[in-house]
Amino acid sequence: MVPHLVTALTGPINELEARVLESMPAIERWFRLEWMEHTPPLYASIDLRNAGFKLAPVDTDLFPTSFGYLTNEMVPLAVQAAMAAIEKICPEAKNLLIVPAARRDNAAYLRHLQRLTEVFMQAGLNVRLGTLEAREIESWPLIEGGELRVEPLVRTRRRLGLKSFDPCTILLNTDLAKGAPGVLEDLHEQYLLPPLHAGWTVRRKSRHFQSYEELARKFAKLLGMDPWLLHPFYAAVPQFDPAAEGRHGMEALRTQVDNVLAKVRRKYKEYGIGERAFVVVKSDQGNAGSTVLTLHDAKGLDELDAAQRDMLAGMHEAIVQEGVPTVERIDNAAAEPVVLTLDRYVIGGHYRAHAGQGADRTLAAPGAEIVPLSFAASPQLPRPGAKPPSKTAAKSSAKSRAAVPSAASPNRFYTYGVIGRLATLAAAYELEATDPEAENFD
Repeated sequence: MVPHLVTALTGPINELEARVLESMPAIERWFRLEWMEHTPPLYASIDLRNAGFKLAPVDTDLFPTSFGYLTNEMVPLAVQAAMAAIEKICPEAKNLLIVPAARRDNAAYLRHLQRLTEVFMQAGLNVRLGTLEAREIESWPLIEGGELRVEPLVRTRRRLGLKSFDPCTILLNTDLAKGAPGVLEDLHEQYLLPPLHAGWTVRRKSRHFQSYEELARKFAKLLGMDPWLLHPFYAAVPQFDPAAEGRHGMEALRTQVDNVLAKVRRKYKEYGIGERAFVVVKSDQGNAGSTVLTLHDAKGLDELDAAQRDMLAGMHEAIVQEGVPTVERIDNAAAEPVVLTLDRYVIGGHYRAHAGQGADRTLAAPGAEIVPLSFAASPQLPRPGAKPPSKTAAKSSAKSRAAVPSAASPNRFYTYGVIGRLATLAAAYELEATDPEAENFD
């Protein structure tokens, strides 16, 4: 069942969404067959951009930090998904160890850890928190009251746990951007989720979008549509050094910016889109959303300010990605949906809004505001052909931030969920391709 979410967006269902809704039986069968062959990452959050004419993921995080935005009404769905994942991974599991990031002073992250712990406890596991940074038991205070108990990790020759706590499964909630510590290696007797090669020392955004593009082509063929409507063009710039000359320096970046922009402009011309094409340049590894450069032309690389030049200097591998403008607004602030998955299920999400950023800018920047999606009075399945609310109702909804419960809401959420699941499936392909124990790993 897809929950009926009261979303902040109550606009009309466009042609792309209508095609998805019409193809619902075929879509669900397609996903069912794919999940028989591929194992989804345990959890993920996917940033989407809805341009009206296309809907595409722009980032997929395999170490999500947004469980704190799940409302109380969403938790039962998350618990059911957690139960399904546990039954598949380790049916006899009793103890779960969560290894969090070192962000004890971040109130939003602590709320996330609290909710994540609640979900797995209600799924039938004893849950404890352990960190490499702790030398003794610590109490991390929650802003709403209460605290999280965090303990030092204890490593034996073959297992990782806590004092008097031996887990079957270890859940990583730190993205390993600085590398995998030795205590996490060679744990052959325990389940480590996500696996170490999901960390940013191995993972690359360009490889993820390579997997996503492959799936988008298959999926678009199923729906009889152009795959470009579902995925952004991209190009990698490996071994990037802005101070170097030739194929690894600024000239290489400039070439790829021109190449991606040329592809986007051809598509805009084909579809009669009047928007000005743009690309974003960001690191091919890591998850710092604010370090993103938006360009409408390669000449923009000659007009960078000091902060932007420093940003590029910090990149060792870059990706040039088609920019997808957002048509969504919350109180006149540009907004984008973020879909949260657990195993193969969509369990909720939120909107990220930023009053200081335009439709062609990254919204994952300082000053962003999070607007959780919340359930309406009762769950509903999406209804193809349902009409959106009146303009008067939509305006009233925008002012109050409590969107009008309408048949259009579950329709829109279903469409977002489809693209979110497609990105999750792409992550499964990606992890299979980068598994160091697999024969095809290069």
